[in-house]
Amino acid sequence: MPPVRPMLARTAETIPPGMQYEAKWDGFRALVFRDGAEVWLQSRTGKPLARYFPELLPALRSELPRRCVVDGEIVVALEGRLDFEALAARVHPAASRVELLAETTPAAFVAFDVLALEDTSAMDVPLRERRRVLTEALRDTRDPVFVAPATDDLELAREWFARFEGAGLDGVLAKPHELPYRPGERLMIKVKHSRTADCVVAGYREHRAGSGVGSLLLGLHDREGRLQYVGVCSGFTAARGRELLDELAPLRTGTEDHPWAAWEEEGAHAESRLPGAPNRWSGTKDQSWTPLRPERVCEVAYDHMQGDRFRHTTRLLRWRPDREPRDCGYAQVAEPVGYELSEVLTAPPAG
Repeated sequence: MPPVRPMLARTAETIPPGMQYEAKWDGFRALVFRDGAEVWLQSRTGKPLARYFPELLPALRSELPRRCVVDGEIVVALEGRLDFEALAARVHPAASRVELLAETTPAAFVAFDVLALEDTSAMDVPLRERRRVLTEALRDTRDPVFVAPATDDLELAREWFARFEGAGLDGVLAKPHELPYRPGERLMIKVKHSRTADCVVAGYREHRAGSGVGSLLLGLHDREGRLQYVGVCSGFTAARGRELLDELAPLRTGTEDHPWAAWEEEGAHAESRLPGAPNRWSGTKDQSWTPLRPERVCEVAYDHMQGDRFRHTTRLLRWRPDREPRDCGYAQVAEPVGYELSEVLTAPPAG
């Protein structure tokens, strides 16, 4: 019975040998509980998701076994690749907006594990057997319900790691064959893409405890030479945050002549990428920031881009006094090789 915490993964630098491998889906983790006509869609944190994805409910009733609990990912695909921004937009408080988006950007569910089937729990069953049960139970599923492809072939997993990124996937998951399902425990292994980029530091936000810098605001120049906000780097220790506050003090400036001066104007966010854009995640959270003269460059590590911004928070590697801010543009950002998502989803599920 819900809620059940999903099993999690820890990070590794390389794909380990001797395991089952799957692509890492860039979506919302979801557990599906079905008992006849009743379907409960649970988020990673235990919250209900069904109201945001009403189009999935009839598909899950149609395609899943009559009584089951299945682990997977909710995704939205546009133009042959996963689109996380379109997926995030589905979480909207207005029912009319949800209904519209269900038609214009419909979601899909990709199943990769089974926790129960009929009256039998599979949580203590080894992954190898759970995989067999999953593929057998869902062998005839149709769009928008899919079974995630999996393989035991390490070389094929490495190929997936290199090729599937073009379809919007962000790495590979490795799972020991004898692994039971353990809610909340980090027993799987995720290997994500890692790259570096030189970015302009154009502002910062203080740590919520007020002990120093909490995050640096990063920018890259577009083809027209405009500095676009692309994300943040954070994760500093309290001591490092205080050091950064002193380090950046000489660069503090007003917003009048700053490239992101219009950030408080709601309409300006439609023209350029600016920090502090209103969104459903921030709610009443203070989005203010301290502008800096865009004169310093830092090198950051990132996993991948989502459109024209970093998909996740980046990690500060070092300052680059040898780099000019005007040379920090999108041209340096690696573009993955294109790959149609349909080819991933129609791959043989058992590898």
